[in-house]
Amino acid sequence: MSILRHPLVSLVLLLRFLRAVVVSGWQTVRVILRASGPGGERPPVGFVRIRFAPMSEQGAALLGCMISLTPGTTTIDIDMERHEMLLHMLDTTDVPAVVNGIRNDFERYLVILFGKGRA
Repeated sequence: MSILRHPLVSLVLLLRFLRAVVVSGWQTVRVILRASGPGGERPPVGFVRIRFAPMSEQGAALLGCMISLTPGTTTIDIDMERHEMLLHMLDTTDVPAVVNGIRNDFERYLVILFGKGRA
């Protein structure tokens, strides 16, 4: 298994995931508090389709799980043929920043572990 062959990459991915959970959790709390406060300012909620790098089904599934376990975003569908995921986002005011975060925090390490052609 690739995770065992790349323990340092696996550790970095785990640490980045834990950091993303904490940061996203805080951002989600702020969104909820803003929406329930005076004026009820709610961010735009929506569905977003993003492309992901070629990787095995296991890597794509792990990416989808990591996205869903990070507060504020849920993976709805994974299309392996198109290398796309359909996400539901609690706040779509800055979709490029969220996608960039997914790529930098998760995807690049998952490609090392589960890139196309890996088991």
